[in-house]
Amino acid sequence: MQLAPPRPRRRPSLTPMIDVVFLLLVFFMLASRFGAEVAIDLPLAAASDKPYEGQPRLIDIRPEGLALNGVAMEAEELLAALAPMLLSHDDAIILRAKDEADLQRVVEVMELLTGAGYETLVLVE
Repeated sequence: MQLAPPRPRRRPSLTPMIDVVFLLLVFFMLASRFGAEVAIDLPLAAASDKPYEGQPRLIDIRPEGLALNGVAMEAEELLAALAPMLLSHDDAIILRAKDEADLQRVVEVMELLTGAGYETLVLVE
């Protein structure tokens, strides 16, 4: 009597485990929140019932700094330079992102201005 040759051991398939990992990945991606949702109130310039008065107040937001009416300055200087141009704190201040400034930079400038008490910020393209 001759013994049958030993069968080679079968390697376990990894396909079911990979399927489970991908299902868990999809589940956790759909079930989680990736960031806090924040709404920023921006008034529309056309919706304002008050006409634009006073000196021009255009703040160009650039990746490397700011410019008020074309004059480059740092954020610390902005509030001091802006104060004499405004008749009141609800006068419109126009913000314009330039040279591919990122959204975080725009939000930082808006927070700086609202923290100083300026209420009407208008974002233009």
